[in-house]
Amino acid sequence: MSELTKYKLICDLAFGDIYIQILAWMGVIFVSLAAGLALMGSSRPVFALLGVGLILVLSLPFLLFAFVTTLINHIRIETIN
Repeated sequence: MSELTKYKLICDLAFGDIYIQILAWMGVIFVSLAAGLALMGSSRPVFALLGVGLILVLSLPFLLFAFVTTLINHIRIETIN
């Protein structure tokens, strides 16, 4: 009967790997808020709130996908000798 092999999970994700993603997300937030403030002066401020919400809701899945794929790329499995 063969002996079971032991494995260890290593994650070498650093802050520098996700730094650009965080900056991009902050850029999206600031642009949507600026657009919302620009639309607030119009006759229908509801469109401003809907626009900000729509931009944030539509961009969040892309941010999560980018972060999760970056995380998965930095996880490796090694055998323990």
